[in-house]
Amino acid sequence: MDNNIKSEKVRLWTRQDIRSLDQLKEEGIIRIKEEYLKEKFEDISDYILELYRWFNIKADKIIPKPKGVEFPVWCSISEENMLRPIPDTIVYVLEVDRSEIIYFDGSKWDYVLNHLYIPKDKEDEEAYNKKLEEKGFKHGFSFIDKKTRHFYPTERKIVMNSWMRVFEIDEWNIFKVQANIWQIKKDMIKDIIYYDEESRLYNK
Repeated sequence: MDNNIKSEKVRLWTRQDIRSLDQLKEEGIIRIKEEYLKEKFEDISDYILELYRWFNIKADKIIPKPKGVEFPVWCSISEENMLRPIPDTIVYVLEVDRSEIIYFDGSKWDYVLNHLYIPKDKEDEEAYNKKLEEKGFKHGFSFIDKKTRHFYPTERKIVMNSWMRVFEIDEWNIFKVQANIWQIKKDMIKDIIYYDEESRLYNK
């Protein structure tokens, strides 16, 4: 496992709307609010927020959510794989106590976003697909869809139970592993990376 996970303080990178600087100045803390996510995701916000709420409930059992926090802050665990700043955004370089970080597998989160079963391994995936075929199902995402999920309570439970594997890190890989924290406190911020309009690159 990477030494990064063992250290008391861990460096993380998170891209946020540049207006978060105002929240930091006024409140001394940055928190992700539902209204921000609705603005970001627009037409698909209801779809995304339902999944984020599921994540909230499960993540809260790993590290309790502070009072007043709505949604977590999504972070990268490496500068190489961080989201680069784009217009109207900045990247906060953070140092966070290990006890405040919820690690998860971003590649597995893609399964959640697509309403799919997360297999334990290749063998489990093949067994699950075989069961779907035996039951006459062409795919599994309809088990979670609001319009159809009431037809498949058992299958829905199987899929959603598998989603807990998103918190299981099978391989410590900077391209897969991501991190969440519940809020950005002022003393966590060690640097801010701004977007450079002229060069269309980012700089410190």
